[in-house]
Amino acid sequence: MSPAIPDRETVDIIREMGGDTLKVCYQCGTCTGTCPWNLVRTFLPRRMMHRAQLGLIDFGDKDIWTCATCGACAVRCPRGVEMIDVIRAMRKVIAEMGVAKVPDSLRVSVKNISYVGNPQGEPEKERGRWAQDLGVKASTAGTELLYFTCCVPAFDAKVKRIARSTVGILKKVGIDFGVLGAKERCCGESVRKSGNETIFQGLAKSNIQAFAESGVKRVVVNSPHCYHTFKREYPELGAEFEVIHLSQLLDQLIREGKLKFSKEVKKKVIYHDPCYLGRHNEIYDEPRRVLQAIPGVELLEFPSSRQFSICCGGGGGRVWMETVKEERFCDLRLQQAIDAGADVLAVACPYCMLMFDDSLLTMGKEGAIEIKDISELVMEAL
Repeated sequence: MSPAIPDRETVDIIREMGGDTLKVCYQCGTCTGTCPWNLVRTFLPRRMMHRAQLGLIDFGDKDIWTCATCGACAVRCPRGVEMIDVIRAMRKVIAEMGVAKVPDSLRVSVKNISYVGNPQGEPEKERGRWAQDLGVKASTAGTELLYFTCCVPAFDAKVKRIARSTVGILKKVGIDFGVLGAKERCCGESVRKSGNETIFQGLAKSNIQAFAESGVKRVVVNSPHCYHTFKREYPELGAEFEVIHLSQLLDQLIREGKLKFSKEVKKKVIYHDPCYLGRHNEIYDEPRRVLQAIPGVELLEFPSSRQFSICCGGGGGRVWMETVKEERFCDLRLQQAIDAGADVLAVACPYCMLMFDDSLLTMGKEGAIEIKDISELVMEAL
């Protein structure tokens, strides 16, 4: 076998695609030791970084698509290396230059998003159907708050309960809000993390235009992925609106005395920190304060929580890819919740709900614990 020859051009391409941070990595291995994948299988981010530094990337390596962009490595990296940027750059080379194959399920989901604005491939006109019997108005200039539904609550039959409970709360409090319905498109956060930069740009510009045409000034979201891209990525494309996660809004309303509870929820609740709410945006306290304010709730904590929370495995486009049963670290998280004696595993992310609902079924744990969004628990207590 002939020795591999370092390719300077490959290194330059990765840097141009957004992976310039790879040059500061000094190969300590902290990323590999931190990555949750190594709880269930062998995954070596350090080796991927070293090969990228040398220009010896095997773009056909399936591990390029393994990273769930949870950010655990970045939190502990002594050099501040943004591993996610490097992974995104590698994926971008594959997705936009066609040097290797994109996983089939991911390719189909991104194709659907490109064509009709959602990964499920549903007609655009159906996006607002989840709210058709709730009397929700269309957001127009002067509407106080836009409620932007993630693709998952908008189209998934089980998860739409998040959107419906959110609407129930907003109506109960008397907030002037509206939705965009068919004008909404996928926020594009996971599309970008899967390397499809051009499609992301198109989605972002479409949403920014729709927001501007409707006079949107403030947006509330359930999805930390929507929150992250609206807050940190859309502004570079000209967005001029404020975004708030529902847990932040609920916390604010409770502290201002505008959200008051009338019922008890006598349950032991354990809260899972979503990666894109916690590690990526440092929102840890607001969800906990909301849960603690609900009468009857006993709030429990995971052994690994806040910045050390174990990822559900749905980020980075992996929510659209298949993970073999033996390698699902959301299974580990669910078992931790059951072992802690929780009645309810509370989430604040539609992706997390999808992943944990699936684990509940595949592990045969139905009846052992409930999976609920924070909005559902709040609604129960109103």
